[in-house]
Amino acid sequence: MNKPQIKPACPNFSSGPCAKRPGWTASALDTRALGRSHRSALGHERLKLSIDMMKSVLGIPAAYRVGILPGSDTGAVEAALWSMLGARGIDMFSWETFGKGWVVDVQKQLKLKDVRVFDAPYGQLPDLSRADFSRDVVFAWNGTTSGVCVPNGDWIAADREGLTICDATSAVFAMEMPWSKLDVVTFSWQKVLGGEAAHGVMVLSPKAVERLETYVPDRALPKLFRLTKDGKLNEGIFIGDTINTPSMLCVEDIIDSLKWAESIGGLKALIARSQENFAVLSSWVKASDWADFLADKPEYRSNTSVCLSIKDPWFKAKSPEEQKAFIKKMTSLLAQEEAGYDLGAYKDAPAGLRIWCGATVEAEDVKRLCPWLDWAYKTLKAE
Repeated sequence: MNKPQIKPACPNFSSGPCAKRPGWTASALDTRALGRSHRSALGHERLKLSIDMMKSVLGIPAAYRVGILPGSDTGAVEAALWSMLGARGIDMFSWETFGKGWVVDVQKQLKLKDVRVFDAPYGQLPDLSRADFSRDVVFAWNGTTSGVCVPNGDWIAADREGLTICDATSAVFAMEMPWSKLDVVTFSWQKVLGGEAAHGVMVLSPKAVERLETYVPDRALPKLFRLTKDGKLNEGIFIGDTINTPSMLCVEDIIDSLKWAESIGGLKALIARSQENFAVLSSWVKASDWADFLADKPEYRSNTSVCLSIKDPWFKAKSPEEQKAFIKKMTSLLAQEEAGYDLGAYKDAPAGLRIWCGATVEAEDVKRLCPWLDWAYKTLKAE
């Protein structure tokens, strides 16, 4: 097969940190707050602006709180688990690396006893109908390492007694979120909007706030996890008074991304861009004689972290170690050609490819990437 001649204009397809917005440049960032205290009037104003813009773009209900936390999405999720779990029994749904990690947190670190785990292998979704909403329910909206997402919120009870705690880091800004069905939602900036890492975001429903103010867990809480003060919600966190010092450069970067999101039409436009990217890749997969989706059913295939398996019998006959070695060689070849970066499956996932199709990626770049995938696979297979 001849080597393609046209490369993606932006070959960044990492699933986190993800591609910067089209046209991004450091010179576009407002730098007035850099070198200033985050507690200064200006610093606080910029932090609150980022919170207000996130609420606006995502359509988060006015009664919900939004706060910036340390530790990226991991920090935000664990702040929720450590602060809120234990008041009720817990149902946990996991089907990929990070969901399984939250199970480890709850069972091995928090050592909570009344925990039911509903698991599924990579590429599949557990039976969500088994959730008992008299209990707290913990799940990821989108499995970043498996390419499997929750198709909608219809399975979540509107009259639930327990809380729903949702890790939505690779879903928000690219998928519709049914806020009335979700009590705790966490995410980070470096996914769909292509922001920078290390900062997490927590969204709380009034019901989640009530839990924080009425339940005191029987465990030590590190300062970075403390969401209450004197028995009440620490409201300061949700108006820009962060628990620890944030990077004002990262804050300015996400404000820039949010301004871009508003300029192209807001949430609907962001979702449409991601869906268009997925549609381009999906068309290629359907015609491929060697690649397939890892997610076995169309209704729960992710339109952001798209994970591909290799269906070619030649490849499937190899040992797992040989398969991973081949994929590593293939992704290295693509990177060497500057045709696509960071395309390998997550280290714990089955050998394959993972291609980010979030809103900051251009559909034309996805289209240009596809023949390079064919070329790299067939070139190495022929060796």
